[in-house]
Amino acid sequence: MPRALAGLLLPFAFTLPAVAHMQAPQNEAEVPVAVGTSTATPPFVDGRLDDAVWASAPVITDFVQHEPFEGRPATERTEIRVLYDDTAIYIGAWMFDRDPSGILTGENRRDADLRDADALLIVLDTYRDRQNGFVFGTTPAGIEYDGQVVRNGEGGLSTSRRAQGGAGAAGGFNLNWDGSWEVATSIDEAGWYAEFRIPFSTLRYGGGGEQTWGLNVSRTVRRTNEEDFWAPIPRQFTLYRVSQAGVLEGIETPTRRTLQVTPYALSSARRDFTADTSAWDAEFGGDAKIGLTPGLNLDLTYNTDFAQVEVDEQQINLTRFSLFFPEKRPFFLENAGTFTVGIPRAGSDLGMDLFYSRRIGIGEAGELVPIVGGGRLTGKVGGFTVGLLDIQTERVSASAIPANNYSVGRIIRELPNRSQLGGMLINRINTDSTGDHNVTYSVDGRWGIGESTNLDLWLAGTETPGLGGREHAIGFTGSYRTRDWDLGLQYREVGENFNPEVGFLPRAGFRGIIVRVQRGIRVPSATWLRELRPHMLVRDFFGFDGFNQTRYIHLDNTVNFTNGSLLSTAINIRREGLQAPFDITDGVTIPTGTYDFVESLLRFNTNESAMWSVGGVVTLGGFFSGHRKSFQSTITNRLGTTWTAALRFNYDNVDLPEGSFANTLASLRLAYSFTPRIFLQSLIQYNSQTDNMSGNVRFGWLNTAGTGLYIVFNQLQQTVEPTGPLDRALVVKFTHQFGLVQ
Repeated sequence: MPRALAGLLLPFAFTLPAVAHMQAPQNEAEVPVAVGTSTATPPFVDGRLDDAVWASAPVITDFVQHEPFEGRPATERTEIRVLYDDTAIYIGAWMFDRDPSGILTGENRRDADLRDADALLIVLDTYRDRQNGFVFGTTPAGIEYDGQVVRNGEGGLSTSRRAQGGAGAAGGFNLNWDGSWEVATSIDEAGWYAEFRIPFSTLRYGGGGEQTWGLNVSRTVRRTNEEDFWAPIPRQFTLYRVSQAGVLEGIETPTRRTLQVTPYALSSARRDFTADTSAWDAEFGGDAKIGLTPGLNLDLTYNTDFAQVEVDEQQINLTRFSLFFPEKRPFFLENAGTFTVGIPRAGSDLGMDLFYSRRIGIGEAGELVPIVGGGRLTGKVGGFTVGLLDIQTERVSASAIPANNYSVGRIIRELPNRSQLGGMLINRINTDSTGDHNVTYSVDGRWGIGESTNLDLWLAGTETPGLGGREHAIGFTGSYRTRDWDLGLQYREVGENFNPEVGFLPRAGFRGIIVRVQRGIRVPSATWLRELRPHMLVRDFFGFDGFNQTRYIHLDNTVNFTNGSLLSTAINIRREGLQAPFDITDGVTIPTGTYDFVESLLRFNTNESAMWSVGGVVTLGGFFSGHRKSFQSTITNRLGTTWTAALRFNYDNVDLPEGSFANTLASLRLAYSFTPRIFLQSLIQYNSQTDNMSGNVRFGWLNTAGTGLYIVFNQLQQTVEPTGPLDRALVVKFTHQFGLVQ
């Protein structure tokens, strides 16, 4: 594998470094600098910040606005101090507020959306490579919010300016990563306060001794939608643009190794009403994390189980392309960005990822495929980011799914000015027989030009027995972003026989171009209106025979209000070319042909930090040979920090000459948080397309990094005659993390 990757990278190795070095790195004289202070007596993490040791640390202050008035001094004072000892780094934050009654605490739930509350976020670029980092955050409710930044926080063709969303690893920020750390907060008449303890064993860095890290801090004052940064970043970018972070000096890191073992015990009872069978099962397994060096980790897993993971939200599919569901299983989430090559998901026919971890352990029909075990090696070696993954799955006789071995190798070299060069090799092999295998290989590069322009290129190929001809794929993306303009251009080419079996590929056999133009118009003098964003998106996909498969012209104007609400009106001019009949639903088939139609959209959401908020999309107009009326809406209720309820309703009414039909998808999500680590959640879903109703109830009593006690109940109910339950299961799982060497 290393020799194969070296061969792939060789043609690019002599060109990209030269291009990257043409761009000067960030001017260090303009970067704010903070200093960490050593302490023999660590503070007690209670959120009160009354330990005398905090007075010994220099104050980090002089925050400036990112929103709404870029570059102006912050309206509220923020002070940060940094301490460290032999085991951890401690960060104290004083968020002074002249109107403490206006502090919005937000949800009392781990990784809750920070855009809807007062919040503090910290980014640590521990390698100072100006592209990757760890994120730790909290709200006045004292929640744990963490994630990983990759590729300077930048993803696809378009990037939302709503800074703290979790777009997944492909979008430049992986919110699903859970580290082992702690935070506590308090509120008084002068403001609110936060106290962090982040163990060095949770971080990855380049060896022991004195370190220089990248650091940035943001504070959100939600009642005014003000966002303040310590190291200023232009408003078209987010806090995750670590290339423009400040500097943290004076941290002495240990060189000791880390060994963490996380075993689990599980008991489950299941009733299959269709087969009229019942089963009780007990399982044991676990994971281990071995720190080979401060920057290189080996993760091992045995008899992996994901019973505690939240179920997927169902989707109705009216396209001829497969749907994308995000990865939620913990083992695959850490350093997921290392293995990302492709184009972040931006629609059912747009997303593409050469490695889609849900292909491992989940069958085509959604059935679970047991994972015997495996390992993952990730980190930095000699200036290179490396990732090696190997997983073995069991045979599932009932579904005729053979045992498979999945192996992935990835190498990345970060270069100056947001540039990088990488390569990846993915292999699936059927271990039950010979000859059944699939290989995907790729090279990719990013060129940063100045502060506003990025050029991304990746080339990929596959090898599958029995296939030949066009087994290649090419992707190019150019983006230019300033305060006022957001421009993007993409070219994609995917051969008919390009077959990444361990990836996500909604369509093959096309050449396509995508163009995006967006203008940001600020309204600084208005108190209720913040920004107008007229924009246009055009995409045109053609087959290799010249047939126009898809044409999509999107004309939109989005209005952003000061309180966080939004209104968008749009027109879509569409063409869908079918070279084969398309079964859109049972009993309705759209024949071969080219269909031109126009649809109008209205998208809206109210202030999402309020007790009640509503958001939705209304779509009216043509649809293939007929018409469609579509309505999607979510109504959310929040009571204090503990209670959240969200009702989601999707309705599609389609009238075609070939037949008419209506689909309804409704879900009710309820969550009650007793504390940030003790919760009760439920998700009830009804889908008329599949004629069933499902219910999922989860109770969690967590310790650290997502470990603890879980009790999960699932039921699937048929809603047409003969009505009744189809499947029912109860699972109790306990998992605990032991730090044997810290």
